[in-house]
Amino acid sequence: MPLVPIAPADDDARADLRAFLAAADLTLAGLDSPTPRLRLWVDRDAIGTVIGSTGYELSADGAHALIRSVAVAPSARTRGAGSRLARHALADAAAHGARHAWLFSRRSGPFWQKLGFTAADRDALAAALPATHQVQLFRATGQLAREVAWSRPLADLRPTSP
Repeated sequence: MPLVPIAPADDDARADLRAFLAAADLTLAGLDSPTPRLRLWVDRDAIGTVIGSTGYELSADGAHALIRSVAVAPSARTRGAGSRLARHALADAAAHGARHAWLFSRRSGPFWQKLGFTAADRDALAAALPATHQVQLFRATGQLAREVAWSRPLADLRPTSP
């Protein structure tokens, strides 16, 4: 099924996403106070159950994207769903002007490396994306010092002019 964008006013879809991400043990920061810079999608099965999610939050200048909320239900894993979801967020961020993607992941480094990410300095991530919900949460709670950052340029995904 095609990915479905989550509209800022769609409280039911946001609740479904929150429950899905909580079950996946991913950060929920910012899902209740969406900004125009936060873009989220869900993948649903034939009966409407969320089986995947993806998203990103742009920096204030639009040059950087914090990839977040990429998760796949256990029943839908090993079929390339995670890569498809991540690539969707990366391509959309690039299409909206982002030149660089960043993310936090302590558990999934090998997955992200297959998508072109390399280990990054978490302080550089926080400096590039200081106003994002996740960075603000991690700074406020002291969790930033324990996070593992990853990054990749998006030049290969940027639309080219004819």
